[in-house]
Amino acid sequence: MAKYASILFSMILVNNFVLVKFLGICPFLGVSKKLDSAAGMGAAVTLVMVIAIAVTWPIQQLLTAWDLEYLQTIVFILVIATVVQLLEMAIKRFLPTLYSALGVFLPLITTNCAVLGVAILTIDEGYTYPEALVAGLGAGLGFLLAMVMFSGVRRRVEEAEPPEAFRGMPITLIAAAITAMSFMGFSGVVDHLFGA
Repeated sequence: MAKYASILFSMILVNNFVLVKFLGICPFLGVSKKLDSAAGMGAAVTLVMVIAIAVTWPIQQLLTAWDLEYLQTIVFILVIATVVQLLEMAIKRFLPTLYSALGVFLPLITTNCAVLGVAILTIDEGYTYPEALVAGLGAGLGFLLAMVMFSGVRRRVEEAEPPEAFRGMPITLIAAAITAMSFMGFSGVVDHLFGA
């Protein structure tokens, strides 16, 4: 159980895909202005990551058995695109306000490198199927945490009055950099707590 907790918290804090690995920056900067859309995008990406891992991990085992590992990236992208399309149709039908709030960023989950990155990372790390699912959940929760946290940071930044040269995207990027630096403090914490 400690191994699963170590993987989960490592993916949320230490190896956060947005703030440490800098994957998935487009939705991070594009959807984090409002808390509800940031939380919705984070939840959608979490769901896509877990489903993508649940499907891609067994497919990778088949690709390995048939000596077709070179097809990994293209097969994973097709699986992720299918999952995102199904999720988009479900959100459009059952949560139309979230669908309109996410706008163009919802279909962009297909090309979100964080989703593909976590699918490939779980294979490269040699995780078992349950460990891969926990890693996918942790990566998704880390993405959600980064989105929600940065939404609050952006709200505070917009209330401030930075110098003219820093208004808009420059101050947003500076705030993102400072937020990312704060996650460097988690290095070693998971190893210390869980003895991994």
